[in-house]
Amino acid sequence: MHPPARAPFRRILAALAGGAVAAALLATVTVGGEAAADESTRSARVTNPVTPGDFTGYGFDQCMTPSQATMDRWLQSSPFLAVGVYASGASRACRYQPELTAGWVSTQLRKGWRILPITLGPQASCQPRFPRYGDDPTIIPKPGAQGRYGKARKQGSAEAASSVADAKALGIVEGSTLWYDLEGFDLRDTRCRESALAFLSSWTWRIHRLGYQSGVYSSAGSGIKMLDDARHNARSDIELPDQIWIARWDGRANTETEAQYLRADGWRPHARVKQYQGGHDERWGGVTINIDRDYLDVGRGSVAAPETHCDGVHIGFGTYPTIVPGTGEDAPPVRRVKALQCLLHEQGLYSGRFNGVYNTATQSAAQAFQTKRGFPVSTTWTKRSWMSLLIAGDRPVVKYGSAGPAVRRVQRALNAVTDRATPLRATGVFDATTTIAVRAWQKSIGIEQSGVVGTVAWKAFAAGRR
Repeated sequence: MHPPARAPFRRILAALAGGAVAAALLATVTVGGEAAADESTRSARVTNPVTPGDFTGYGFDQCMTPSQATMDRWLQSSPFLAVGVYASGASRACRYQPELTAGWVSTQLRKGWRILPITLGPQASCQPRFPRYGDDPTIIPKPGAQGRYGKARKQGSAEAASSVADAKALGIVEGSTLWYDLEGFDLRDTRCRESALAFLSSWTWRIHRLGYQSGVYSSAGSGIKMLDDARHNARSDIELPDQIWIARWDGRANTETEAQYLRADGWRPHARVKQYQGGHDERWGGVTINIDRDYLDVGRGSVAAPETHCDGVHIGFGTYPTIVPGTGEDAPPVRRVKALQCLLHEQGLYSGRFNGVYNTATQSAAQAFQTKRGFPVSTTWTKRSWMSLLIAGDRPVVKYGSAGPAVRRVQRALNAVTDRATPLRATGVFDATTTIAVRAWQKSIGIEQSGVVGTVAWKAFAAGRR
């Protein structure tokens, strides 16, 4: 990335779009046959998930694809779970990107990142900064026969084919969203606007027929308004994108923008991304890079599949009290003991009935777990032991926007830390309330208050630190 080159472009776009500035000029390496021939690429095509899929959360984009070391540091410390990379197009600013490979893509997807592959190809004919090079054409603004802008449509179709080829070479599977970056332009120029719209329509049409979802990035005051007007007017000659990425640097982490640019019902529900902050330095995990900030709400949003344990044993509670041996009125609560038996069973330590009785078999299994964790061995089952058992399992990095079983384990472990006045609901979705609770717990035990459950936090949970 070359920040000095970005700044004047932003000033131009701000003038054109009334402050709804277009994105930073990003780019990626051109991918081709050598990547496609690689064994890891063929594997990635089969095993990689659809991206970005169902997700509500934070993302970033920048000119150069970050190194693996940077991605790993930012995964552990930053709020981001999505990253925009420019995967196609002759107008990209950073054409040479050694980091962007099929292996890089598959690694990020495996670790939980959502990838937004972006094409920056031909731009609107009235965009003052393009063509950038001698070999990057602009969108042809000639109306042609019946005013259908046939040449622009042909350009859009050809660019879509290239976008898909490059995405496949990187292991981006069908069903994923490919994004076209249409930088800000003068919406008042009729031929410029209509040719750009025809181009995007044809690009989307071809993207769909090649098995991918279509997304368009543009400034709120130009490309996004153009698309929304076409949607509102139900133009039959225009195929609209499935998702939109709004460039509106208002500092608000949401998918909203002014109604004059985008009506409230446009691309709802869950089909919007907003770039809400432009180029600036951020430092996470000791690594500083220059980024734009994004907020995503796509697919179904962040959702977690239903869960069952031990043929229906309930394991989620607002509190997890200490359990001691007892009988009659002094017997520990049956439902909590059933949950304990079930969780110990899932760890391969208990094979008896889920009867809610804190009997010798249950106590022996509990002590086996204490031994496994290096805890003092006792017939008393403490909050520390609850916390460690509830968190047991795989340890992916989870943060705001994450969803799934690991998030439920974090939420239940946090309920075991203290008797919370308002317990967390174990929804499996890492929301703002969960983030606040994680930060409070991190502060209480003296580790980085990131709100991210990464390597350090998982170890602290497993140790029962509270």
